[in-house]
Amino acid sequence: MRVIGIDPGLTRLGVGVVSSEGSRKLSFEHVEVLTSPAGAELPVRLHQLGSALERLLDGERPDAIAIERVFAQQNLPSVMGVAQISGIVMFLAQQRGIPVAMYTPNEVKASVTGYGAADKAQVTNMVTRLLGLAAPPKPADAADALALAIVHAWHLGRGGAPDRQRASSAPAGETPAQRAWREAEAKGGRRRSGPRA
Repeated sequence: MRVIGIDPGLTRLGVGVVSSEGSRKLSFEHVEVLTSPAGAELPVRLHQLGSALERLLDGERPDAIAIERVFAQQNLPSVMGVAQISGIVMFLAQQRGIPVAMYTPNEVKASVTGYGAADKAQVTNMVTRLLGLAAPPKPADAADALALAIVHAWHLGRGGAPDRQRASSAPAGETPAQRAWREAEAKGGRRRSGPRA
């Protein structure tokens, strides 16, 4: 099973590829960070990143793709860029019949480190150890992409759905850390569901 993890962004887009046998045996295949110039027009940036992703998907021929799920934050332009790149990934994947799964950053952290609020250094350290890398992947976008690929490879190895879309769903064989995170997110969602002032 070959899985691509994608950490979406307009300025830096992390792509990590792992292969897996069974539920835990992982092998590092490839990592890179695609970039687009911040000063370029949006259509130019999207086309540049989309074309690079297209070449990667056709070259790597993954069985599945995992992408970081967009979540609300204060920086609207950043969220919009992530959403636009995510749409391109989904479009290209659908064209090729590749299932796409989505994970929140906290889900990835909880699965890889056992702690949903782990910092980037902790995630990078665990990715380096899990894949037996000689040096940590840099920048953080590269480590995040590999972490996404690892989490989805584990999910598939436990018999989980290849096109997992909802963070609040309970995947087969979820870890205690994932369950705790999911329950906390569900509680937080209920508290925030009322109208805002």
